[in-house]
Amino acid sequence: MTLTASYEHCRRLNARHGRSFYLATLLLPAWKRRHVHALYGFARHVDDIVDEYTGTGAEGRAAALDQVKERLDAALAGEHVRDPVLPALVHTVRSFDVERADIDAFLRSMRADLTVTRYATYDDLLAYMEGSAAAIGLMMLPVLETLPGAGRSAREPARELGRAFQLTNFLRDVAEDLGRGRVYLPTDDMKKFGVTEDDLASGACTPGIRELVAFEADRAREHYTRALEGVKLLVPSSRPCIRAAHELYGGILDEIAASGHDVLAGRARVPRRRRAVIYARHLVAASAAGRAERRVPAGMV
Repeated sequence: MTLTASYEHCRRLNARHGRSFYLATLLLPAWKRRHVHALYGFARHVDDIVDEYTGTGAEGRAAALDQVKERLDAALAGEHVRDPVLPALVHTVRSFDVERADIDAFLRSMRADLTVTRYATYDDLLAYMEGSAAAIGLMMLPVLETLPGAGRSAREPARELGRAFQLTNFLRDVAEDLGRGRVYLPTDDMKKFGVTEDDLASGACTPGIRELVAFEADRAREHYTRALEGVKLLVPSSRPCIRAAHELYGGILDEIAASGHDVLAGRARVPRRRRAVIYARHLVAASAAGRAERRVPAGMV
């Protein structure tokens, strides 16, 4: 696959599966956008292997993950590989010095999904999200760019935003994940609110489930609040994208709350009108920042 075709494949993955995030990426300068799509496309490609691969159970999915890692190693070593997302990913990794440790942390968490289906405590869930979510935030950071000298300070807010997004997804997808045999609600929290897995499987949202979801949503909002501290550390052209993504994903929590925290009746979605309003609100700032960064200071030509 050519590099251009690989980037386009990643863009389509983002547009199809991550609509809120994809809308936010349209606020980035075009040259940054494709690199963000490459990172999303790789993450989605691997996640799909874990969730949907038709091999022989966990063993088949583990073998498929091994093959992804082998192809990644080969591609980073300069070999040509047959893979739809790796040409774009490797080009992005090399262009921005994305840390291999963050990619490996993500792959370890995806492998954990093959055998670990329950989390006893929130700390246990945070440890999983360190690879599955926080690492994604760290991979995105070099592409988004930080202000001079702010790279280290921006790392923790980037990790927090990854956690906030993923915890939001966990709450939105409780029923879907249960259908795959996974529960991302900490067991200790379920016990605290008197919720069992049978309650979740029943499809009827009990008062305990509503209280549990509200409790976890408050945790997600705390991650969103801490993540906002990092926006001012990014270059101006990346700030509208992250602010919009923050509002779009936070809007999912608003929709969950509006349903009385019933996450079993259907998938919470931000209405199109609200999505359009959020996008439009940040578009002027994105356009102005992009134009400012394209100006060449006098004497540098």
